[in-house]
Amino acid sequence: MMEILAPLVVFVIGVLGSMIRVVREYERGVIFRLGRLIGAKGPGVFILLPVVDKMVKVDLRVVTMDVPRQEMMTRDNVPVTVDAVIYFRVMNPGDAIVRVENFVRATSMYAQTSLRSVIGQHELDDLLARREKVNQQLQQQLDEVTEPWGIKVTAVEVRDVALPEGMKRAMARQAEMERERRAKVINAEGEFQAAEKLVQAAAQIATQPIALQLRYLQALTEIASENNSTTQFPIPIDLLRPVLGKDGK
Repeated sequence: MMEILAPLVVFVIGVLGSMIRVVREYERGVIFRLGRLIGAKGPGVFILLPVVDKMVKVDLRVVTMDVPRQEMMTRDNVPVTVDAVIYFRVMNPGDAIVRVENFVRATSMYAQTSLRSVIGQHELDDLLARREKVNQQLQQQLDEVTEPWGIKVTAVEVRDVALPEGMKRAMARQAEMERERRAKVINAEGEFQAAEKLVQAAAQIATQPIALQLRYLQALTEIASENNSTTQFPIPIDLLRPVLGKDGK
């Protein structure tokens, strides 16, 4: 009797084990009954009909995927090597299983082609200075394609833009020339402002001659404060006219 019951008990336990399924909080179980989609269940414990039902688990957590480094051309014909990272998650488990064979691989492959397409639409300056715009365009393009698959692309980030060594040297020279140009412009502006101030001072002195004498005395004070062994004082000719006479001799 025990020889008959033992295999029967093992069979029953095996059948029950195949019927009971546990789905975690971050998972959903997509159920197929005789090949027809029933729906997604979970989280929790539920029972499948042996032989009749089949379940495929789908992870709902955000997936972080690296887009391999690729060499491509920008709109202004500059060769660059770019890689990126995308973040996506499954919003509809049924569509992710039924509408595409492997949604992870499909998203990865389309991300690579989209990256090449979007980079080719932008110039190098946009890629370096306005990368957020490129990221948004990539995300929008990916989202439009993956939405029917039940996938939501939450973010796309262009991670690194590598330039050829020749281009790096050219950009360094350009930046140096730009700094020199700005320095010359600032110096010229300073000279222009100083000239304007001198013209204003001359106009003010012309209306008030005594101001020139005060400035002369101030200059003497500044010279006297220095440690000079010999100091020469220029004397205005007007001060000597009473001594020299009316004719100045």
